[in-house]
Amino acid sequence: MRGMKLALSAFALLVSSVSANAFDTRANAAFVVDYTSGTVLMAKNADQPLPPASMSKLMTLYMAFEAVENGILDLDQQLPVSAAAQQYGGSTMFLKEGERVKVEDLIRGIIVLSGNDACVVIAEALAGTEAKFARQMTMRAQQLGMTNSTFSNSNGWPKAGHRMSMRDLGLIAGKLIKDYPQYYPMFSQKEFLFDPAESANRLNRNPLLGLGIGADGLKTGHTEEAGYGLVGSAKQGDRRIIFVLSGLDTAQARARESESVTNWAFRQFAQTDLGTAGTKIADADVSVGAEPTVGMELAEDISLLLPVNPIEPLKTEVVYNGPIKAPISKGQEIGELIISPEGLPEMRIALLADRDIAPHGFVNRMVAAAQHLANRINAGPAPEAS
Repeated sequence: MRGMKLALSAFALLVSSVSANAFDTRANAAFVVDYTSGTVLMAKNADQPLPPASMSKLMTLYMAFEAVENGILDLDQQLPVSAAAQQYGGSTMFLKEGERVKVEDLIRGIIVLSGNDACVVIAEALAGTEAKFARQMTMRAQQLGMTNSTFSNSNGWPKAGHRMSMRDLGLIAGKLIKDYPQYYPMFSQKEFLFDPAESANRLNRNPLLGLGIGADGLKTGHTEEAGYGLVGSAKQGDRRIIFVLSGLDTAQARARESESVTNWAFRQFAQTDLGTAGTKIADADVSVGAEPTVGMELAEDISLLLPVNPIEPLKTEVVYNGPIKAPISKGQEIGELIISPEGLPEMRIALLADRDIAPHGFVNRMVAAAQHLANRINAGPAPEAS
């Protein structure tokens, strides 16, 4: 593959200098993605399987929504509370063995109250036992592309082998938003009073809700082993971000870091239109062709998430196997434009030939053949032999 520097062109005039101010998070592990464009903005120990605490309840919720949509559960259906569910401590709905609770209340109890007991009720309804449900969670996570997740229970209670990576948590958050938009508003619910006798236990622990920064989900987590963490999402204008933080020392540190990373993701990056389909980017050398070069034009419109504060020039390069042998057809893919924003993943855009290029000598042969035919027509019929 031959590479060449991008020459000054209409495209080059559009992309000046861009770079990002990196966010130095205090979290032990973090993952930030621009959900709208799919651009990963930050990844710190993002693929390391770690104790996820209650953030792993997002997987339980995904499977619960899936069961509702598939007709296995109904939101108004009442499920029995077992002794195994009641025995859980930590964050609970204070469910009692033998009572029956609506599926919708259990789901809201998991989202808002982080109910460990509610997770078990859902798990037992879907799989018979929590242990079997945890195995199903692991299998389903693999199917969804979560390759660094294994589950030992339904709620994130500390247990050997219960692990998720920050990237996997970001993935399941995105799946919840995309696959179940009808249920996603539940994640922005600030309070849920299930048991009037436990009125103190009604507030959502997500510290970003109500701050006016577009936050609308998803789930906090805390254990001594995992520290304080949050899977969060926020939407401003046409953009949505998802972030995952883990390993912070206090709930206050989690709140500050979550707000800071949200503001950073929105303020430091903007969606930028760089070029439209059909814009000529460069010329490629042609071999054995009727013309020495062929134009290379964008196959599609380019709109990238880029840093808003320029520091370093945006790196762009055209690559192609050259010289390109004729014949070449207009619209044929003949190369790539590689855009490499500092600190962000590179993007590759196909480049197409802007015109047909015939083989060398083809045009001359065609002209000669046409001239020969014209001469024969003008000469008229050959005289008869006497």
